[in-house]
Amino acid sequence: MTISSRFGIKPGRVLASKYVVDEFLGSGWEGEVYLVTERLTGAQRAAKLFFPERNPRNKSVLFYARKLEKLRDCRMVIQYHHSEKLRLRGEDVHVLFSEFVEGSILSDFIKDQPGKRMQPFAAMHLLRALAAGLAEIHERREYHGDLHTGNILVSRRGVHYDARFVDLYDWGRATKAHIQSDVMNLVRVFHESLGGSKRYASMPPEVKHICCGLKNTLIAARFPDAWALARHLDTFEWAD
Repeated sequence: MTISSRFGIKPGRVLASKYVVDEFLGSGWEGEVYLVTERLTGAQRAAKLFFPERNPRNKSVLFYARKLEKLRDCRMVIQYHHSEKLRLRGEDVHVLFSEFVEGSILSDFIKDQPGKRMQPFAAMHLLRALAAGLAEIHERREYHGDLHTGNILVSRRGVHYDARFVDLYDWGRATKAHIQSDVMNLVRVFHESLGGSKRYASMPPEVKHICCGLKNTLIAARFPDAWALARHLDTFEWAD
């Protein structure tokens, strides 16, 4: 078991009498995530265990469950199944069980690429998929709230990318500012995937047109919402 696991749940342990723990997947500010197998069906699920101090009055669990349920038709949102309460090390710990999606965290995926960065055309393919998925969330008057390369799962399928957003954040009721912040953060993800500021000067003009020098006011003016970014990626012309 990795040293970063606070709960220290070992493979083979049964959770909520229904799931067998397969492996520890990782941890974050709110809790830990494990790969588990449903005993009855053999289906694999992801189990997110919330640290009690990060989940006062079940606020975090309720937020995730309600938001994931509201966004259940959005293709890039993890599908929520149900929640349970466990007793671990003398504490009540709430667990959210959801769809398990294979893939790499985008930050790790980028590090595995030659030169530890994506090539512009590949990065634009991924950005187009992410922008369209984000637009579906925004159409439902919701937002992600914490987009960065550590909150995106990605895998390749032919020339396309399959991606999912994870770890949505609660900043309160959705506003125009939240939606524009998502778009700005998505542009930053694109910028980072290409190597960041060290590589920016050598990027083609098509990339710089999207990144806008990472100036929020310029990004917001050029791409007021995620669909505007997706449409641009569908229609722009490459310079000769």
